Amino acid sequence: MATQMSLKKYLLGVDVGSTKTHAMLADTNGKALGFSQGGGGNYEVVGVEGMTNTINSVISDCLHKVKVSQEEILAMGFGISGYDWPSEKPMMIDAIDSLSIPAKYKIANDAEIGLIAGAPDGWGIAVDAGTGNNIRGRGKAGESGRITGNSISFGEFGGASELVWLAITAATYAWSLRGPKTKLTSIFMEHTGVESEDTLIEGLATHQINLSPTLAKDIIQAAIDGDKVAQDIVDFSAHDLAKNVISVIKQLDIKDENFDIVLIGSMFKSGDIYISPFSQTILAFAPNARFISLEVPPVLGAVLLAAEKVDLLSQDFRKTLNQSTRALLDRVNLIS
Repeated sequence: MATQMSLKKYLLGVDVGSTKTHAMLADTNGKALGFSQGGGGNYEVVGVEGMTNTINSVISDCLHKVKVSQEEILAMGFGISGYDWPSEKPMMIDAIDSLSIPAKYKIANDAEIGLIAGAPDGWGIAVDAGTGNNIRGRGKAGESGRITGNSISFGEFGGASELVWLAITAATYAWSLRGPKTKLTSIFMEHTGVESEDTLIEGLATHQINLSPTLAKDIIQAAIDGDKVAQDIVDFSAHDLAKNVISVIKQLDIKDENFDIVLIGSMFKSGDIYISPFSQTILAFAPNARFISLEVPPVLGAVLLAAEKVDLLSQDFRKTLNQSTRALLDRVNLIS
């Protein structure tokens, strides 16, 4: 048994996302050694079998690159998009166990590993505003806070897809004369190649036209250029996301403490027009909050989760992992 344990020298982290999946291997001192990337693995998108296959593929690729066997893995950490509720945990465990990797592991929602990766002390709040939006909080003693992460259906706004939904609503109101005219209508017409407002609305209503979340950047630019409707949409989105952050602050009861809010996702690259109303709303409630932009892939947090599972997590480990991850990913051109 001692000989078998002595072979286990590595920690593996996996970040299973809706559009891409990352795996990273580190040694027990925190030195990042290998990295791989695959397609999306959210089971709500690709099914349980698809999720399992994606995880297996990125792990196999990562281990192959550094010539490490499964038997040498001491512990694993998984951040999984789509793992939102306790009822889904058995499904996640079955998927990971089917990989037959003889190592301890810990699983979390993918937003949580972003928090672990970005917050220097490993606790605080992670705000993920990319295609969708999600917020997860972690207290000093490991207590948790959250929103549903289920987007518009539960009245949670802040991501690119929700911004586009709001813009479609505004364009529809402009068409029916319920609301003011807006540049958003012409943006959508140009994007879809239709020649009239009527054709645009008909296409949206009959689902012949589907607008991509990537149009969020055009909506934000329209706001920057002065379109009042676009400005109101961006402002509402930023404020609504901030209100949901405040709800998690209340859950953790950290209003008066110094704590970190880790910002993840493309919406936080929108500039002051989005970040200013977002941050000001939060600071009016929790003046000691600090905002940190996540500058490394969240998979780093999955490796920290693995270290936590086997009591190897320390500030020295975190520092070594952070520095070596940047160096590793610079070599594979994933950090500019």
